[in-house]
Amino acid sequence: MPSVVIVGAGISGLSLAYRLQQRVPDLKITVLERRDRPGGTMWTERRDGFQVEIGPNGFLDNKSSTLDLCRDLGLGDRLLAASEAASRNRYLFLDGKLERLPNSFGSFLRSGILSWRGKLSLLAERYRARRRDAADESIDAFVRRRAGREAAEVLADAFVTGIHAGDPALLSVRAALPRLPSLEASHGSVWKGLARTACERRAEAAAQREVPYRPGTPATASQRAGQMWSFGEGLRLPVETLCQRLPHPPVLGVTIQRIAREPSSQSGWRLSGEGKDSWTADAIVLTCPAYEQARLLADMDPELTEQLNGIAYNKVAVVALGFQRADVPHPLDGFGFLTPQRTRRDVLGVQWCSSIFPERAPPGMVLLRAMCGGWNRPEIVDWHDERLLRAVAAELRLTLGIEAAPVFHHIIRWERAIPQYHLGHPERVQWIMERSATHPGLFLGGNAYHGISLNDCTEQAASLASAVHAYLKQRG
Repeated sequence: MPSVVIVGAGISGLSLAYRLQQRVPDLKITVLERRDRPGGTMWTERRDGFQVEIGPNGFLDNKSSTLDLCRDLGLGDRLLAASEAASRNRYLFLDGKLERLPNSFGSFLRSGILSWRGKLSLLAERYRARRRDAADESIDAFVRRRAGREAAEVLADAFVTGIHAGDPALLSVRAALPRLPSLEASHGSVWKGLARTACERRAEAAAQREVPYRPGTPATASQRAGQMWSFGEGLRLPVETLCQRLPHPPVLGVTIQRIAREPSSQSGWRLSGEGKDSWTADAIVLTCPAYEQARLLADMDPELTEQLNGIAYNKVAVVALGFQRADVPHPLDGFGFLTPQRTRRDVLGVQWCSSIFPERAPPGMVLLRAMCGGWNRPEIVDWHDERLLRAVAAELRLTLGIEAAPVFHHIIRWERAIPQYHLGHPERVQWIMERSATHPGLFLGGNAYHGISLNDCTEQAASLASAVHAYLKQRG
């Protein structure tokens, strides 16, 4: 019986194991995890009646991979759509006040987020010549070139803060936001490309006589609307369900010390843990973070290890706070707000969790989740709890008018949170993948390479399952 060992029981490793099991029912699959629980950064903690996501808050339906996985797991009827207000209203904190992000051309013209000069520069994007060379470019440089300084310093900065908690002047646009240069290359303009894509989807939907997209129902392939989804139980539900569907649950609390090829044995690989623990496999897949992959491969391939260690990670603190609803004067009528990092605030942004999904807070209470640190303010993550809570309270007083003390708080610190796709990342990843392919039966996955979202992870897991299956068939 062929065997595979997967190192890492986050969403990448678990969904890979599930997809492999679907392809090869008699395959022996072992999933090893360093922590004492599965899920990686995708997990929901339940405390004092509050449900706190320690990592992602949900996933979008602009790609189908995570929705498809949830439906295959039998969770389709338990999907929970983000509220209409959360889907419609997002805010930026600028110049001492919250400004709603425009969601129509009219609201864009009325918005105070950009000056009239900034608005005209953004509107002129469709008339600017496309770039002819394919050299890598930072997100900041791309947006400045296409849409102007204000769009880069306000919109791009806030967008990157919300997704990557990174520095747009360092992040590769081809790696972190590949759709932008793709639209420029194919349509000559991001605006033109977005408009053309929207028209094509509407035409496709009409041709198929589909029911128009409604909030609260998953979008079809031709209706991708960017709706956010989760579950009443939070994102731990698909994690727990995946563990239950595997023939054997993940082995938790395992620290792998060494990985080695065993060409003389029937199985090609041996993984050694602490003490006498060891596992053999025909193929191994590392879906743990890049720095862990580097540690595991250090003896076998120092050059590969060096490149893996070159993938930087930021530091993020998640500060969850519960308040009596009566103590929060703001209507919390949306998803939350972001603060462009150039403003040097003590929070990157605050999600209004109980306004996004129900069942996140007890009756009469609200749950807020502040993000702190990121690439440009890593020192905040190291502040002691009292200082961190004071800083967040000051930001909530300024932005939302909250004077009362929270009735609940919970702090999660991620020392290495989100991989940063810095300039040169596409070339680094290409080198890493080509180098790893020189070790037959070794596969690398996770969110360090081709996208950090849940959709990216589940999509890549499906592709990895296909590649591992092909290798096992070829090996016989």
